[in-house]
Amino acid sequence: MTYREAVRTALREALAGDERVFLMGEDVGRYGGAFAVSHGLLEEFGPERVRDTPLSESAFVGAGIGAALGGLRPIVEVMTINFSLLALDQIVNNAAAIRYMSGGQFSIPLVVRMATGGGRQLAAQHSHSLEVWYAHVPGIRVLAPATVADARWLLPAALADPDPVFLFEHATLYGLEDDVDEAAGPADLARAAVRREGADVSLVAWGGSLGRALEAAELLGKDGISAEVVDLRTLRPLDTETVLASVAKTHRAVLVDESWRTCGLAAEVSARIMEEGFDLLDWPVQRVCSAEVPMPYAKHLEEAALPRADAVVAAVREMLA
Repeated sequence: MTYREAVRTALREALAGDERVFLMGEDVGRYGGAFAVSHGLLEEFGPERVRDTPLSESAFVGAGIGAALGGLRPIVEVMTINFSLLALDQIVNNAAAIRYMSGGQFSIPLVVRMATGGGRQLAAQHSHSLEVWYAHVPGIRVLAPATVADARWLLPAALADPDPVFLFEHATLYGLEDDVDEAAGPADLARAAVRREGADVSLVAWGGSLGRALEAAELLGKDGISAEVVDLRTLRPLDTETVLASVAKTHRAVLVDESWRTCGLAAEVSARIMEEGFDLLDWPVQRVCSAEVPMPYAKHLEEAALPRADAVVAAVREMLA
């Protein structure tokens, strides 16, 4: 199945299996979703369970918080990550804080999904990779499914969490196709995944950057360089243990992050490696990130701004020179 179909399958399963679950967001119903993820679900489950909302992210994310407080299991779709900035007050001051501020009396079993990332020629306002903004906030869990299997199995795991979970689906992945084990069951939200074993360098990536890391590993393999690829999957809380176990094998790390370099998630992962695994390293941690500019519209400029496999390869070769 495709990544898009994997998310749809997970949504259909959730709606069919629990009457408390409902999906809401802009164009999720009659239109079938901005990325066709919810296509057909309105006809199958009706307008009470698949609800189109007004163009007000603060309002419908807030409604999702209220519904979760009232005992329902809402899945809120925000069309793209830039629109989620309109709901930051609801997310940071309410969803993330209510359990703590109520002394544990209230939980918010809310799932928020949104598309993220560049690579689609949608220019500066629709190409953000701001996952790190959410990973900064205690009280929420942040996921970045990078494979079709994770698109299928992270959502049911998120729905079982009593606290708010945010899933960031890189928009270039919706057409990605792969086999999925339907017997696998919900993914482990606490663990990163080693997508490729290696011995010479650890490439750490997540979301839309995983494909570039795997491409770089293939190119390096042609030169006899064995690259291990670690997919973080969960951005908050970070699975530092898996990252450090990889670095203990390879003694080198390159972080591939589509967000900007300054104060990005790669900086946090780098700091953890330096703080907890400094003696494991034979070379300083390297970061390959997007250029520090608003995302260009022109295709050749956008490609130049995004982290590329050849940049990852160059960083590794410098380490091993």
